[in-house]
Amino acid sequence: MKVVVALGGNALLRRDQPPTADNQLDNIRRAAVQLARVATQHDLVLTHGNGPQVGLLALQSAAYLHADAYPLDVLGAQTDGMIGYLLEQELSNLLPVTRTVTTLITRVEVDPQDPAFGHPSKPIGPLYTKEESERISADKGWDMAADGGAFRRVVASPLPLRLLGLQAIRWLLEHGALVIAAGGGGVPVARAGDVTGLHGVEAVIDKDLCSSLLARELQADILIIATDVPAVYIDWGQPTQRAIGKVTPQALASKDFAAGSMGPKVEAARAFVLATGQRAVIGSLDQIEDMLAGRAGTEVCPAAAGGADML
Repeated sequence: MKVVVALGGNALLRRDQPPTADNQLDNIRRAAVQLARVATQHDLVLTHGNGPQVGLLALQSAAYLHADAYPLDVLGAQTDGMIGYLLEQELSNLLPVTRTVTTLITRVEVDPQDPAFGHPSKPIGPLYTKEESERISADKGWDMAADGGAFRRVVASPLPLRLLGLQAIRWLLEHGALVIAAGGGGVPVARAGDVTGLHGVEAVIDKDLCSSLLARELQADILIIATDVPAVYIDWGQPTQRAIGKVTPQALASKDFAAGSMGPKVEAARAFVLATGQRAVIGSLDQIEDMLAGRAGTEVCPAAAGGADML
C-alpha cells in the first residue's frame, strides 16, 4: 500500500516537555521504531508538524536585538531541515542500507487574500500562563489564544492550494524511497498580484490539511494522522467525553472540533475519504501499526464500509 503518515508536532515534542533537542530526539527515536516497521511493508510518505519547534525558533530569533527576526516561512523551512534530518537519520539506522530515506523541503502555495491572515488560529511555540501571554503579547505584538488551560501564540494558517515539487516526490516513491516531505504543512508561498514569481508569506500552514492534499495528489491508500491522543473525542474535556471508533465523514460533519488542533485533523481526514473513498485514521503516535491495521484510533471511512458510529 501507499501510506501517508502525518506526525503531529506536539507528538514529537509533547506539551508537558521542555523543548530540548534531547527530548525531541527521544520522541523521534520511539516513533521511528514503528515507522520503520510500516516502511518495510509499504510505500511510505512521512509528513510532520512543527508548531512547538517553529514557535521556539521564533522566540530565539526575536531575542536577538541586532537584526530583525526571521519571517515564519524561513523559520518553517528551518524546522523542515531540523526535524527531517532527525527522522531521516533514525529511520536510516533501522532500515536496510539499500532503502533510501530522503527529506524534501516542500513549498506550498496559498492565497495571499485568504481570510486566515486576518484571523490567526494556528498555535505555535510553548505554553504560557495568562499573565505571561499578556506580557508577551504586549511586548512583541503577537496574537495569543487559549490552548486547554494555558495560552499559546497563534498565527495565520491559510489553506494549502498547491504543492510544489510533487514530481520529485512521485519519482522518489517509484524508485523505492521513503520520502519525508511537506514538513510543518510546507513552506507557505504566494503570488503577489500580477507578478508571476512566488514569495514567502508570514504564516504556518496546517500540516494535516496539507498532508490530506498530498495524500490525495499521490492517490494514497490510507492517510494516518498521528497525534498525542489515542482518538477523536466527542465532548472533549467534559464528563460526557467518549472516543469515536469507526465513523463516516458525513457523521463527523455534524460535530464541532477545536480550531487549530483537532478541527483541522478531522477536516483533513474527511476531505481525504470523500475524495478518494479510502480510509483515514486519527490516533496516537505510539499506535501507528495498530491504526494501519484498523485496531486503534478513530477510523474515518466511506459510508459504504458500514459499522460506523452514529454521532
